[in-house]
Amino acid sequence: MMSLLLSRLSKLSPGKSSLVRRSSSPLLLLSNGFSSSPLQTPPCAVSSASPCGDGLGKLGITYADGKSSNSFEKKVPMELIDSDPMITIGASHGWIATLKEDGILRLQDDFNPVASDTHPKRIPLPPLVTLPHCQTQIVTNVSMSSSSPEDQDCVVAVKFLGPQLSFCRPAAQGNPEWINVRISSPCFFSSRVMFSKKDEIFRMPGSGGQLIGSLDIHTQKKKRHKLKIQKLRFQNLPELSKTKQELLHSCYTSEHLVESGATGETFLVRLYRKAFATSRIVKMKTKDVMVFKLDEEGNAVYTRDIGYQNICLSRSEPFCAPPSCFVGEYSNHVDLLDVDEYASVHLLDSSIDSCSFLSQTPYHIPPQNMSLESLNLVWN
Repeated sequence: MMSLLLSRLSKLSPGKSSLVRRSSSPLLLLSNGFSSSPLQTPPCAVSSASPCGDGLGKLGITYADGKSSNSFEKKVPMELIDSDPMITIGASHGWIATLKEDGILRLQDDFNPVASDTHPKRIPLPPLVTLPHCQTQIVTNVSMSSSSPEDQDCVVAVKFLGPQLSFCRPAAQGNPEWINVRISSPCFFSSRVMFSKKDEIFRMPGSGGQLIGSLDIHTQKKKRHKLKIQKLRFQNLPELSKTKQELLHSCYTSEHLVESGATGETFLVRLYRKAFATSRIVKMKTKDVMVFKLDEEGNAVYTRDIGYQNICLSRSEPFCAPPSCFVGEYSNHVDLLDVDEYASVHLLDSSIDSCSFLSQTPYHIPPQNMSLESLNLVWN
């Protein structure tokens, strides 16, 4: 993946060094394209992970900003890299969610590039409660309503494979507890949950992308949480050749909702990946991406132009970032980071740059707020 990143950056910014080891100036790291206040890092990817002794693993973190595209290493507990005995089950806003055999879900900031190596934060949530005929061992993803679980109003949503969706307010006064919702429609059993900051609700795309489920845990009564379902009307669908249709029908399809903080738009991303066999293992490779703009009336309009921004998909909650966070004003792309592939799809012409690899840490990390303390932690 690193070579693909280097290749992409060098193509977009000829003659400029793409990745450097820990710049001598922390100011080079800052990106004010995403937000002018407070200062923020550019988006980054956890590009590598390897053991370094004493029970620690070394993460390679690569920034996407061409002006300051720095790669530096950070030490984290090796148990976050190996799946035994701890399992990383997702991430949101730079916080990694882990789930041990004790049934305790924990939020940790180890993969956050501006968080302390020596004083990492660990926030345990209450023991999970499993609804009848549900399971809480296999997690689809985790979403948070704000950038930190320490925020008083932050709500953490956990989508389990199957009908259970659970919520918790980690910083709630008194003892925080889980609010568990049973989803009746099977098309949401494998869905990924996301938080809409614009509407302050959680949403999920149904399998196949025909339905969107939403849930407002702020206004509904605690014992009456119910998924509100909206049927989408697809418009402006592209004309596909018979060969292209057959290819897409042979692919594994997944749907992802992502909201742009800059424009307030909501996009439904339909990702098509196909399995291929190597000499040792079966891997997935991206074959196409379709993006639809959603409106409040339930219209899903196919588009090849998402504007002056990029969509980042990984095992983290997806997010949009403006091109000022990337090298060479790189925009209108969907970047995918998964356990077996890094892919960059240019929506205008559907061209795909793809690199096959194996990663234990496939996380895109969104821009992180920088304080004077975090500047010293990263650069000293």
